[in-house]
Amino acid sequence: MAPQPPKFATLGCRLNAYETEAMKAMAAEAGLGDAVIVNTCAVTAEAVRKARQDIRRLRRENPNARLIVTGCAAQTEPETFSAMSEVDMVIGNTEKMQPETWAKLGPDFIGQTERVQVDDIMSVQETAGHLIDGFGTRSRAYVQVQNGCDHRCTFCIIPYGRGNSRSVPAGVVVDQIKRLVQQGYNEVVLTGVDLTSWGADLPATPRLGDLVMRILRLTDVPRLRISSIDSIEADEALMQAIATEPRLMPHLHLSLQAGDDMILKRMKRRHLRDDAIRFCEEARKLRPEMTFGADIIAGFPTETEAMFQNSLKLVEDCDLTWLHVFPYSKREGTPAAKIPTQVNGKAIKDRAARLRAAGDAQVASHLAAQQGRDHRVLMESPRMGRTEQFTEVHFSADQPEGQIVAARILGQGAGHLLA
Repeated sequence: MAPQPPKFATLGCRLNAYETEAMKAMAAEAGLGDAVIVNTCAVTAEAVRKARQDIRRLRRENPNARLIVTGCAAQTEPETFSAMSEVDMVIGNTEKMQPETWAKLGPDFIGQTERVQVDDIMSVQETAGHLIDGFGTRSRAYVQVQNGCDHRCTFCIIPYGRGNSRSVPAGVVVDQIKRLVQQGYNEVVLTGVDLTSWGADLPATPRLGDLVMRILRLTDVPRLRISSIDSIEADEALMQAIATEPRLMPHLHLSLQAGDDMILKRMKRRHLRDDAIRFCEEARKLRPEMTFGADIIAGFPTETEAMFQNSLKLVEDCDLTWLHVFPYSKREGTPAAKIPTQVNGKAIKDRAARLRAAGDAQVASHLAAQQGRDHRVLMESPRMGRTEQFTEVHFSADQPEGQIVAARILGQGAGHLLA
């Protein structure tokens, strides 16, 4: 019987999904078969627990396959996964992006392969050069321009899974986007772990705004979107692009995490509450149609009800629309896990629910404000697309998938617009 093509399971962020596409290509090139590859996430203790749960399930479903674990959890806790009887091999985040790793797993390789291949990611100096043309949907492609993080927020394990920040050179990014445009993609999203640190390790230390302006100047990409930024690191060129470049989408996802100054300091963030409000006001002054998403953590250690109220009020003060709410989860190996004053689980759950309710109210307000307006919508499927602000729009008749269509908003449904 011919070997089955490998199966991939991806947990966690968009960057992980991007890297899975690279691994698929390398595994196919190596001729790897009868294998299951799990690309894990380490962002919370719950993410690691889910990875272990999925590994056990995948082993039951694929009893004869070689089961390989990689990703951030494999990088930060290789011993956890190598100790699992279901796991055949553990591969680190650097190793998973190297063709030679996969070549050693192919049928033509002669020799021994180490069961655990996880090196010191802090010693990695470059981003992997794998460019995945067209990852995403037929309408939207994602381009990794940066990996790793130099900051050490007290709640975050990710730098130990991803290493220090390193950037893809601007010329490489521009060439890839040109190819994607030639293939018919109408929107490109720039992704990374800490996107606003792009360029710090490159000659002349360019900034993210320089990259954005260069892409818009040298390519014909119809829509350029930025996935997530640290607002305190937004540079002058990026603000200029927001003000002057209609092809840069008026939607920014902000890494805010909290709205209370003491909690922000204990998180070791680099901004204060007023900085976040000031940035949102400035960006909206430059681009009135700008919408914001944000990450906010509920129940960080020492957070009192009054401190939480500052985070809750930030949703309104910054006029945030799309919230990603994270109930704080104690993550061993981080400084925050050692803080003696931990918030109890019931309070964390309650605060997360109140934040989500505030987010739902903001979405409802945003949807109501779009009634009767005209939007340019990028179609992701025949009857669903997204506005420039990333709002979902449902259509009553088929539209050309992957194309940008003009639409008048006629109503709203649960979390989406109707056209």
